[in-house]
Amino acid sequence: MFINLGIHPENKFWKYCLGSVAIIATSFIGQLPLLLAILYEVFFNKKIYPTNNSALMHFFDPNLTLVLILIPSVFTICGIYMVVRYLHNQTFLSITTARKKIDWKRVTFSFILWATITTIMTIGAYFLNPIDFEIQFDWVPFLGLLIIGSILIPIQTTVEEYVFRGYLMQGFGNLAKNNWFPLLMTSLIFGLMHLANPEVSKMGNIIMIYYIGTGLFLGIITLMDDGMELALGFHAANNLIGALLVTSDWSAFQTNSILKDISEPEAGIDIIFPVLVIYPLLLLIFSRKYQWYNWKQKLTGTTH
Repeated sequence: MFINLGIHPENKFWKYCLGSVAIIATSFIGQLPLLLAILYEVFFNKKIYPTNNSALMHFFDPNLTLVLILIPSVFTICGIYMVVRYLHNQTFLSITTARKKIDWKRVTFSFILWATITTIMTIGAYFLNPIDFEIQFDWVPFLGLLIIGSILIPIQTTVEEYVFRGYLMQGFGNLAKNNWFPLLMTSLIFGLMHLANPEVSKMGNIIMIYYIGTGLFLGIITLMDDGMELALGFHAANNLIGALLVTSDWSAFQTNSILKDISEPEAGIDIIFPVLVIYPLLLLIFSRKYQWYNWKQKLTGTTH
């Protein structure tokens, strides 16, 4: 079982606390290019220092901003590797999957499935409420976004999966010696991590239902499938296709996407619809395709 791969007597929980600090430190190091770029513009081009997310998102060209805010992920994944390999004496594969090697067919299937659903829902939203969108498609900046996003966004989402569904999932498994506690804790922390997102200030804390629900869904498919492959594909499709199709002045990513959402954001049925309808449907599809069984044991059973 996937979560058991990190269960070793020498893997004390304090190591995961220390490892988490080291991983966060590498993320901060990765933010130095962004800080240096801002300071250059402030001191040499006399720009006003950005004091909030909105100002930061409009400080540089959108494609350059995307590069600068995603670069920390490159540093962080290196930090995760070093912590897993040298602090915990585990292989990187052991926090990825219980299989003998990463199943890229699973990653691809999950990516294509969610990319297709996301595209259909976005097109549907546009045709149902065209007044809420404006088309801002421009070949040159969009091509830049496509190249940058295709390289860096999957790295960013992979980092989040390795932290939450890999490293911390096994860490809390070591602490609690069961599956339900790691599932709930990683889902809660994953959701709370998004508290700083501008969407929260615009829509209110009710959007945390979506973030925590998404974390719970990703945790469930990781435990049921004995690996992160499905979660890796889903998360990459969610962020990449979203960045390519739609942006807004209040979203976490400001991109040269095809559409711009100009509506006034509000928390509605679209917040809970994925959690209550779409995610259960995806669980059904995955469970049928990959023959999942023994749900109670895999989600709530004890580790050893």
